Amino acid sequence: VQLVESGGGLVQPGGSLRLACVASGFPFSSYAMSWYRQAPGKEREKVAYITSVGDTTNYADSVKGRFTISRDNAKNTVYLQMNTLNPEDTAVYYCNARRLNYVFWGQGTQVTVSS
Repeated sequence: VQLVESGGGLVQPGGSLRLACVASGFPFSSYAMSWYRQAPGKEREKVAYITSVGDTTNYADSVKGRFTISRDNAKNTVYLQMNTLNPEDTAVYYCNARRLNYVFWGQGTQVTVSS
């Protein structure tokens, strides 16, 4: 099982980034997917969620209206489009797959928002 995130980096306040997470080794289309983030000294928090078929999404209040989660089951990939980024969005972003008692995590990708 692998979840490999990409797309992180350094961006100025107000900028955008698109994260991607490519899955392998499990039936991706059967799993709900989420993005979490963890800032230094803070607990990991869930920022976005999408069902296995992509018909339902939800977001943390802190990112609602700025972030969009989507998935392409044909490519075994989940995305996180992040717009209007601010310094408080600086964190390591993790991809998460969940189905019943099965939970998988990626290694994370760093997002830094700074001028």
